[in-house]
Amino acid sequence: MSMATTISEEEFLKRIAAGEKIEANDPMPEEYRTHLINLLEMQADSELSGAYGYIPWIEKAPTIHEKLLVAQIVKDEIRHAYAINKCLEELGIDVEERVRQQDFAYRLTEDDQNIGSERLKADKRVNIFYYPIETWTDFIMFNFCMDRGAGHQLEDALECSYAPWARAINQIFKEEMMHVNHGDQWVERLAKDPATRDEVQQALDKWFNRTMNIFGRPGSKRNALYRKWGLKKRDNNDVRESFRQEIEEKVSKVGLRMPEWTPDYEKAS
Repeated sequence: MSMATTISEEEFLKRIAAGEKIEANDPMPEEYRTHLINLLEMQADSELSGAYGYIPWIEKAPTIHEKLLVAQIVKDEIRHAYAINKCLEELGIDVEERVRQQDFAYRLTEDDQNIGSERLKADKRVNIFYYPIETWTDFIMFNFCMDRGAGHQLEDALECSYAPWARAINQIFKEEMMHVNHGDQWVERLAKDPATRDEVQQALDKWFNRTMNIFGRPGSKRNALYRKWGLKKRDNNDVRESFRQEIEEKVSKVGLRMPEWTPDYEKAS
């Protein structure tokens, strides 16, 4: 957009430092706009892909009450995708074309494949959404780990410099916390039942490690740019550690064992 070149980087950064919020029609440096769109596309694609992964569990949920709750979670995730795509649309992105071009329902055919932080498709979903959810305990543990992980990431955008995103995130964050609460209640129930305790531990071992991979490398240059422009507040590793500490506190209360996680970048070195 031509307006992106009508303000200097220095002047723009001063506005952000002063706490000013940027609206869609405000002039913005091209670098800011590029990084903003990248973050919005990652979230929009993840929200939609997540909803598609949950849809089968409306039918497979164990009770009529749970079918209603899962349906509400799916509705929330679709609404989140819609809200973030509206932000993209305001920035001139053809969101309908993006959605038509991507297969957001795609999942790996084997649940035990380990793709680490690898990307498999052209969309920008967080790569945990490539894994299939194969059991009700999987669904619950995804709820417990990934929705909580997403919440920790969303915290960084609650007061971000881009006003339309911040407004959307504030509502999304509240709904994600309700999803997390659903996962917490079920993990406690499954962990306390001797018949399901081993199964829920195995699910924790699997989904905790996958969620730890979503936050990105520590000291990432791209993350530093996000922070420069007021789009994020913390280094990737700070967000991941905040998530890890909360998981450790939660699982210790229900007597589960905390999984061990080795980063991909340490395995390769």
